Amino acid sequence: MTTNVTINSFDGGHTFEAYVARPADTPTAAIVVIQEIFGVNAGIRRKCDVLAEQGYLAVAPDLFHQFEPGIELDPDIEPEMNKALDYFGKLDQDHGVRDIEATIKHIRENEGCGKVGAVGYCLGGRLAYMTAARTDSDATVGYYAVGVDNLLGEKASIANPLMLHIPEEDGFVDKDTQKAMHEGLDDHPKVTLYDYPGLDHGFATQFGERRDEEGAQLADSRTDAFFKEHLG
Repeated sequence: MTTNVTINSFDGGHTFEAYVARPADTPTAAIVVIQEIFGVNAGIRRKCDVLAEQGYLAVAPDLFHQFEPGIELDPDIEPEMNKALDYFGKLDQDHGVRDIEATIKHIRENEGCGKVGAVGYCLGGRLAYMTAARTDSDATVGYYAVGVDNLLGEKASIANPLMLHIPEEDGFVDKDTQKAMHEGLDDHPKVTLYDYPGLDHGFATQFGERRDEEGAQLADSRTDAFFKEHLG
């Protein structure tokens, strides 16, 4: 079952909408699904639906409400990709993480889930790292996170398990940045990094031209096992 809910911000200053996918039975746990730069579009909603099929309550907050509610863009359409990149540059990411924190709080208070994790893609991968460092998410996964090298100073605050999927041919995350991620995080007891040779940014997208089926299935199988271990 799917629906939309209204969530109060962490500081009570505003509200925002979130897409919710519910499993048929009592949820095993809850997972916050953190959007790419394309909003809570069909691909992100499908990510939620798949998690619900696996027994999780899945919630995708609309982080682009900072600009206007309900933005949905298609990465395979060039003008929409350009618009998405513009939103990425303008987004207040600290504000976004606080909205993720508010979503976690909403779930804990209203859904009766003992554990709450998070998974994010692209922009959402970066925000997933920030979520692991700044919130009480029980387990967090980031796919092709951008700009993590600039966030390594927060790694000491990561108290719960974090997994990052890194495509080696990522057009938005160069080899020096990937190297910095490994140098900064490989020895962190709570962080696991996986590299994907030959794959580019967006390889695990649910729909569209960027998807690499074999790579997506491998990364998703690792994510599934990770959540079963830490949220089960």
